[in-house]
Amino acid sequence: MIRSLRVVLALCATLTASLAQAADPIERRICVFDLAGNVGPVMTAMKDWQTAALQWGLKAKLVAYTNEAIAAEDLKAGVCDASLITGLRGRQFNQYSGTIDSIGSLPTMDHMKVLLQVLSDPRSAKPMTSGDYEVLGVAPAGAAYIFVNDREINSLAKAAGKKVAVLEFDETQAIMVAQVGATPVSSDITNFSTKFNNGVVDVIAAPLIAYEILELYKGLSPDGGIIDYPLMQLSIQLIGNKARFPEEMAQKSREYFYNTLDRVIEQLDREAEAVNKKWWVQIPDADKQEYEVMMQEARAQLQQQGFYNADMLNLQKRIRCKLNPSRAECT
Repeated sequence: MIRSLRVVLALCATLTASLAQAADPIERRICVFDLAGNVGPVMTAMKDWQTAALQWGLKAKLVAYTNEAIAAEDLKAGVCDASLITGLRGRQFNQYSGTIDSIGSLPTMDHMKVLLQVLSDPRSAKPMTSGDYEVLGVAPAGAAYIFVNDREINSLAKAAGKKVAVLEFDETQAIMVAQVGATPVSSDITNFSTKFNNGVVDVIAAPLIAYEILELYKGLSPDGGIIDYPLMQLSIQLIGNKARFPEEMAQKSREYFYNTLDRVIEQLDREAEAVNKKWWVQIPDADKQEYEVMMQEARAQLQQQGFYNADMLNLQKRIRCKLNPSRAECT
């Protein structure tokens, strides 16, 4: 009888501790890069994530950053428990997820959707952790297109000698620009648009969501254009200090990002509709095939040089071949 009573009391104590733990969510500081600050679309979306996170036992304090470099550095310094930054910047924390944004690897948003479905699966959790950091979610930021201040710059040959803005933290961009005979001009996310709008550079790569926010129509006027051929699918990634987030919570966050994917795509489509159709520059199919080969060679080169992750490149290739088995690389 006494023994049974002890067992019951022990079970009650365990249950009470569990309930107390569930009642007290862990508090974490989440730093969010959004050019528009607290009122921006990224912060708005993250407030929905913040609400959902309470159900996982996470009380998140969102802090807006308009400077992505500082958001990344504060993650390293422990000021932020997690930071939402671009996949390009996130490559330093996880090369596997950082290779999502590799050139030409995901031709369309449909390819990106398949990839994000794979990455949200619990079986994909292992490569989402690298060193001290773990990817807590990935969302699309739209395709990157080439913006030119002269619509005659509609081929690689015509880009030779032109000044092209490249992100200073991403060595791959400078390498590729130099290979086509253009001049890379070191820039960052906060000033590359200003350089284009003021004529300091002739060419930039940017997602369509930047058209209105960064007033890129100023740099396009009067004779510029947007080359109607996406270079890559960009991503934003929530990267956290893995010691600060239980694995179950990290997985729930990744699944949340995927489950809200359609909402993100709808927002991206609305932003794209703001682009005046007069800016689009069509290029011949033969040129597109040439670019596809060039980008395939560039991915192989950048993998060999240690910039891109081979496992992610192989996964992306499988997705390309699944959606289009007739591609030359798939036969």
